[in-house]
Amino acid sequence: MPEKELKNIALLIDADNVSPAGIDPVLTVLAELGQVNIRRTYGNWAKAALSNWDKISHRYGLQPVQQFDLTKGKNATDIAMTIDAMDLLNTGKVDGFGIMSSDSDFTPLVTRLRQDGMTVYGFGTEKAPEAFRTACSRFLDVDKLIAAAANEEESPDLAGAGGGRTPVDEDVIELLAAAWKAAKRDKHGFASLSEVGNIANNRSSFDVRNFGYRRLSDLIEANADRFRVERRDGGVFVKRLR
Repeated sequence: MPEKELKNIALLIDADNVSPAGIDPVLTVLAELGQVNIRRTYGNWAKAALSNWDKISHRYGLQPVQQFDLTKGKNATDIAMTIDAMDLLNTGKVDGFGIMSSDSDFTPLVTRLRQDGMTVYGFGTEKAPEAFRTACSRFLDVDKLIAAAANEEESPDLAGAGGGRTPVDEDVIELLAAAWKAAKRDKHGFASLSEVGNIANNRSSFDVRNFGYRRLSDLIEANADRFRVERRDGGVFVKRLR
């Protein structure tokens, strides 16, 4: 039997707005979607501030794309990335995108890509505007990914059990509660966690890794005062308590 064809993913990086330290965990996350065959970094490489990107380009197979600062205080990176993303979309050979930036200027691009059925993962920092975060299929905080990777390297057992976790926002709890309410429930009030997760993902770009969890079930179980979890032969099921 032939192996299942892996999807073709494009990672476009706004080097002016993100740290090169995040490239390894970002590529790990994008492996969920397929093979990251297109890896481009955009910036004015004459800037000393971008020298760290040059050091890792060969190691991670990144293609540097030079963008000169044509006007003082401005750069053409966002325009170049947008043009390339649309060119890639129009080839019909790309199945998903990773946009590594915290710049709100990419919000219209992400919206347009998703309108064509593309899955778009956004990678930025906590300063990323809400409009950009919510436009993405998933948005992940690069600093949290870097910290989680460091915790796992130092102590794999603790990282898997919940090292570096942060409190879950109340709006995330309400999102999950609303998804549970919308899901099909059995006579005891339990719904498939997989269905709850799918509904929540369709309504929001949140990702459990932003709170230091690997799986949605870990986050749910950590909030035992709000949810009850049952593991059955048919999978994991959840019930809202309050």
